[in-house]
Amino acid sequence: MKKELLRMENIVKTFPGVRALNNAAITVHAGEVMGFMGENGAGKSTLMNVLGGVFPADSGEIYIEGQKAEIRSIHDSQSLGVAFIHQELALEPYLTIAENIFLGREMKNSLGMISKDKMAEAARPFLERVGLEVDPNEFVGRLSLGQQQMVEIAKSFSLHAKILILDEPTSSLSEKEVNILFETVEELKKQGMGIIFITHKMAEVFRLCDAVTIMRDGEYMDTLQSENCTESQLISLMVGRDLGNYYVRTFNRPGDVVLEAKHIHAGKRAVDCSFSVRSGEILGFYGLVGSGRSELMKAIMGLDPMDSGEILLNGETVRKASPMYMQERGVALVPESRKTEGLLLKNTIGFNITLPILPRFISRLRVDTDKEQQIIEEGMEALRIKAPSGRVNCSTLSGGNQQKVLLAKWLATNPSVLILDEPTRGIDVGAKAEIYTIINDLAKRGLAVILISSEMPEVMNMSDRMMIMNEGHITGELDHTEYSQELILKYAMGVANHE
Repeated sequence: MKKELLRMENIVKTFPGVRALNNAAITVHAGEVMGFMGENGAGKSTLMNVLGGVFPADSGEIYIEGQKAEIRSIHDSQSLGVAFIHQELALEPYLTIAENIFLGREMKNSLGMISKDKMAEAARPFLERVGLEVDPNEFVGRLSLGQQQMVEIAKSFSLHAKILILDEPTSSLSEKEVNILFETVEELKKQGMGIIFITHKMAEVFRLCDAVTIMRDGEYMDTLQSENCTESQLISLMVGRDLGNYYVRTFNRPGDVVLEAKHIHAGKRAVDCSFSVRSGEILGFYGLVGSGRSELMKAIMGLDPMDSGEILLNGETVRKASPMYMQERGVALVPESRKTEGLLLKNTIGFNITLPILPRFISRLRVDTDKEQQIIEEGMEALRIKAPSGRVNCSTLSGGNQQKVLLAKWLATNPSVLILDEPTRGIDVGAKAEIYTIINDLAKRGLAVILISSEMPEVMNMSDRMMIMNEGHITGELDHTEYSQELILKYAMGVANHE
């Protein structure tokens, strides 16, 4: 039996008006990768914040290596060997790697001055342990996200961490960086570290994790060995019901072409790209990270410069694309990042939903509050946004509900073409099922939907046709009757046979 590194039992945490944790629990052993899953709002982050010392639990017990521990601060947590690497990395871009690793614990020379040389030398073995072959004096802001994550892990070594918490660590990484991260985690496992791996991705659980702990509504549900459980079991524990095949799709005969792009050139991001989408059709766009899917759509929307090419809407040529021009003509883009590009999180649901359509209920100095409220209520009801009212701040919502607000915002513009860029990134399986139902319903109503996703099963199950991109080029087009993972991947890698 492996040595127990962590046991949290009967953890309760209450915030004003909300019991976030109720008898929550998790146990981790040395040399074990423990997957940690649950819907958005299930309490995963809250429990980890208790362990990380962000705030104390109201009640419950925490044992580190069999000894009862009191964790009242981040310093308490770190001194007990816990390192928490958040989804939003907490590094200073204008400091060097070494300065970030020893931030707050700077090394000094004999004159009592901070010594960058001593810190760089001390950082090297930590960087070697994570396989990061970079000069410790390099500025963190110049590193890729994957490299920055390795710096965070190297920093945990400098804190003598025994328990490592990774919160959605692959959400912004390329496939190559994900593989490097997984190799690093496997190596840490061999070294006896206990790793808590928070993820929404089933494939990651079965590929990397030895076991998985499930939470629902702030409570511990169960811990299952990865090799002995199925995807359906995990989903059922997370959502309290069997979702069955949660990809919801009814294939209908598409109507007329609504949007057509001809020979679009936008630097190296899009090279001679042509495609069309019809009303009632879901057109999937798939490609590996850096393939140019998002950049092509931004060029079409006028968000990024387009060097040449032609865009037609309902057969009429678009003279000069701009975001306002395209929106007025029925094209809406739901961006990839709801936090940085999509929503004003410190503002209310209602504010966000109505932001693109202010002229509809504001005339000179008069605001038609009844009409404004009607639009907000209709949007919230149509997308089943879980909140008491439109006056709730978006920052308090789960990821799934934030994504629904973003959808409601652009659906309020009454588009005929809806471009969805990674619409289910960072949300749980229950919320994904709801989003898929909404997308399917939109297509049934006659909207032309362009679905961009880096998840191959998502595009395969939800689209009528698929365009596949590689390094700015459209390398393949497939009907849903022709889909196969092997063929799609060949096109995505640019090695398909074009005979």
